[in-house]
Amino acid sequence: MPPDPSIVFVPGPWRHRDIGANGQKFHVAELGEGPLILLLHGFPQFWWAWRDQLTGLAEAGWRAVAVDLRGYGASDKPPRGYDAPTLSADVAGLVRALGERDAVIVGHGWGAFLGWTVGALHPAVARKLVVLSMPHPLLLRRALLRPGPQIRAAAHAYQFQVPWQPERSLVADGAQKIARLLREWGGPDFPYAQVVARYREHAQIPGVVHSAMEYYRWTMRSQLRPDGARFARAMATPVLAPTLQIHGDLDPCMLAATARGAESLVAAQYRWVRLDGVGHFPAEERPTEITRLIDEWARR
Repeated sequence: MPPDPSIVFVPGPWRHRDIGANGQKFHVAELGEGPLILLLHGFPQFWWAWRDQLTGLAEAGWRAVAVDLRGYGASDKPPRGYDAPTLSADVAGLVRALGERDAVIVGHGWGAFLGWTVGALHPAVARKLVVLSMPHPLLLRRALLRPGPQIRAAAHAYQFQVPWQPERSLVADGAQKIARLLREWGGPDFPYAQVVARYREHAQIPGVVHSAMEYYRWTMRSQLRPDGARFARAMATPVLAPTLQIHGDLDPCMLAATARGAESLVAAQYRWVRLDGVGHFPAEERPTEITRLIDEWARR
């Protein structure tokens, strides 16, 4: 039997609850009191990727909320809505549904893609941004539309375009391929056994890997379509939120060279932090350092 979505209700000091936003139900884990920091995970993770930041930020005086994005974990898995404008509206709706006008938005991977998008399309919601392991969408678009190392690094994204075969491959043999991606994308000391087991189990929840593939499919297929061109024009709007961008120098799928240069797309204070010896998962590879960087940036 495939696992039930309830497996993501990992016990801890946090509180699990459901939030309605943008016509969908989202599962969140919440800890602490104070100004809101909203934490958005990437692939192949779920809210649990931020477990160390939840506790560390709550101790530092923040209300930290980690969400299962649309299609992941115990959140709704609708058949559509995996385009960046809709997903960013999910995030904006979540901030308001949590009772706040704005928040510090922290995202990793696809969560960072949405952080950038919220900063451009919903500027009133993003008080500050922290983006990990993801170039600005315009920089990524440029890198994917011309020959170069980023296209080779993103080979998995092209493989994910085939209907249904990637889904079958990702969950085969107890989601063994998820374990392989974690090893290939992470730094030299990542992942450890608990992380592999948790993400392999999560990937086998019905609907998760299909939803995850739809993020990749919209992003790649829209590059040459009118909706992609409209999105690119919208993303040319400078981000007004002070932005901290964090990238591991060993990230093999989103290259640091592709991510550099986003300061020209931010009309506010901007800081670039490159972490030596870190792969694609900084928040789990260097949890204490990432929590400190988020806390310091949010307080500035």
